[in-house]
Amino acid sequence: MRKLAVAALVFASLGLSACGFTPLYATPGVSPTLASIDVMVPDGRAAYLLREHLDDAMARNLSVPAAYRLELTIDEARYPRGVRVDNVANRYELRLTANYKLVEKASGGVLRTGVAQAVVSYNSADQPYAGIAAQQDGQDRAAAEVARKIQIDLASWLARQTG
Repeated sequence: MRKLAVAALVFASLGLSACGFTPLYATPGVSPTLASIDVMVPDGRAAYLLREHLDDAMARNLSVPAAYRLELTIDEARYPRGVRVDNVANRYELRLTANYKLVEKASGGVLRTGVAQAVVSYNSADQPYAGIAAQQDGQDRAAAEVARKIQIDLASWLARQTG
């Protein structure tokens, strides 16, 4: 049984190497390029959270001058989804949309544009503090999701450019 498992593992690894599969971050230049992107966002809590999540996801290296600038515009909308009998919303949907463009700092040329969107929902409690905390948690979850989508898009685009 053990020999069969080892043989299956060997054949599976041969199959993956033959198909040309390459992990995204194995492509030379993707991680250092992501780390050299300076994120520019407008004012606001959601924008701040998005910038923080992007800096974390792209492992921004502040000791190296940024070669690229990621410019973002953000649209945030909140919709009531659950309404009680007394016509008060107790559940909300938060939609965070980010339009972005990657700009080369040296030339000022736009290299990549895109749109990333996340939709999250949260409960609104009768207590004001609990409602604010739930809304802020929703903003954080939406910003994390949008940052992940932007980071994946940029990383896959960079891998195609360098590979």
